[in-house]
Amino acid sequence: MSSLQSTEPKEPRRRYKVLVAKLGIDGHDRGAKVIARALKDAGFDVIYTGIRQTPEQVVYAALQEDVDVIGVSILSGAHMHHMRKLMEKLKEVGATDIPVVLGGTIPVIDIEELKRIGVREVFLPGTSLKEIAEKIRKLAEEKRRKESLNVSS
Repeated sequence: MSSLQSTEPKEPRRRYKVLVAKLGIDGHDRGAKVIARALKDAGFDVIYTGIRQTPEQVVYAALQEDVDVIGVSILSGAHMHHMRKLMEKLKEVGATDIPVVLGGTIPVIDIEELKRIGVREVFLPGTSLKEIAEKIRKLAEEKRRKESLNVSS
C-alpha cells in the first residue's frame, strides 16, 4: 500500500433524504404515496408525514429528520396560502437551505409567484417520476455541496 493511501475506512455516504408532506385539509394522498414510493425505488430515504399537516409540523419534521429536500403535494387549491406559510416558517427557524418542491394541481399562472417565494420546483400532473427523482436528486446534491463548503470554511 502506498504511504499516501489512508488506512482509515471511508465514511459511508448517507443516502439523500426527502420529506413528503400533505398540507392543510387535502385528504387525497394517492399521488404523494406514489411519489414517495418512486423516490424510495430511486434510492432516497423517504419520510411521509401523512395527511392534514400544518406548515409548522412539516418544518419541524424536516429539521428533526435532517432532510435534504421537502416535497409537498397539494390538490385542494390552497397552495399559495400553505406554501407562503411553509416558506415563512423555514425562514423563521433559519432553515431556508432546505429546498422545497411542490406537486399537484397547481395553476400554471401561480408557478412564477411560488418560485418567487422560494419554491424551487413545481411538478404538474403528468410530470414523469424519473424527472421528479432527477430534479430532487439535483437539489439534494446542491444542498449537500453547500453544507460541505460551509463546514470546511
